[in-house]
Amino acid sequence: MRNRTILLENISISDDSKCFVIAEIGHNHQGNVELCKQMIKAAFDAGATAVKLQKRSNKNLFTKQYFDRPYNSENSFGATYGEHRENLEFDRDQYLELQAFSAQLGVIFFATAFDFESADFLEDLNVPAYKVASGDLKNIPLITYLATFGKPLFLSTGGGTIEDVDRVVATLDDTGVQYCIMQCTAGYPPAWDELNLGVISEFRDRYTSPVIGFSSHDSGIAMAAAAYALGARVVEKHFTLNRTLKGTDHAFSLEPQGLRKMIRDLDRLHLAMGDGQKRQFASEKDPLQKMGKKMVFVRGMTSGAVLTLEDIAYKSPGDGLAPWMIDQVVGKRLTRDVHADETLDIADLQQ
Repeated sequence: MRNRTILLENISISDDSKCFVIAEIGHNHQGNVELCKQMIKAAFDAGATAVKLQKRSNKNLFTKQYFDRPYNSENSFGATYGEHRENLEFDRDQYLELQAFSAQLGVIFFATAFDFESADFLEDLNVPAYKVASGDLKNIPLITYLATFGKPLFLSTGGGTIEDVDRVVATLDDTGVQYCIMQCTAGYPPAWDELNLGVISEFRDRYTSPVIGFSSHDSGIAMAAAAYALGARVVEKHFTLNRTLKGTDHAFSLEPQGLRKMIRDLDRLHLAMGDGQKRQFASEKDPLQKMGKKMVFVRGMTSGAVLTLEDIAYKSPGDGLAPWMIDQVVGKRLTRDVHADETLDIADLQQ
């Protein structure tokens, strides 16, 4: 049995780690290298651990009929769907430029490989990891091929069944690569009742090898924190500089302020989860003394008197014997005279 751990560059992702946040730029860069750099820098400044693009070899990925079909949309970057997709792609020199820019900042840079040719393209760049999109959850040949590179894989599961995920887990467990299975709903955006965050717990109970994550297409930030609390240690979130920009994904992407707040909340949650051991913290000592109760004498009593419940009251501050110890004092004799409201001490009782 393998531990659910991914080592990616100098970062360890595990049950004990803070959230690994992927800012999914996708094609929100509109095919513009300078805009993409601005997005990478903004994601880094917001605290993202990694930035991610999408790579397609469009002419090999789509049928000719689908590639050549008219694409009349306010979000279109070309007259046909193929032309639209081609105008959103970067070539090798542009990828190298963006890769170097990311390295200079210190943010991890990788991409989704949508086909074998794109996988080879990215491997030639020596990217440190690969993403598998929801549409390729059933593409075991591609997943197996990506695993041969021996690098971490992040796989979205949108639209899949548990049998589909079982198949992927069985395939990757045989390869020995480190990987992350991410709960995802392939709606853009999905309805709130379609996020199905409970699947994160199901994945954790069902699989022992993969890190569990959450690839989110909702338009808010709260669900990422909920996912982390359920056990997701990777969160992928679409990212843009401005939701009003041209393109289908901008509307449900986070802008820099939203990404910053989401990562802030995830970092706080990592600390807030603690170690699961119930105990008192130093910051609680003074408030608890102020609010807590101790046992005091209701009235003045003489040495030798036998204590009853009616002789004892519970009052603040809580700097004496706690009320739970009442059974240890009732029926005991006093060894000295006491006065009303005096704190009861175990040393005052005959043992």
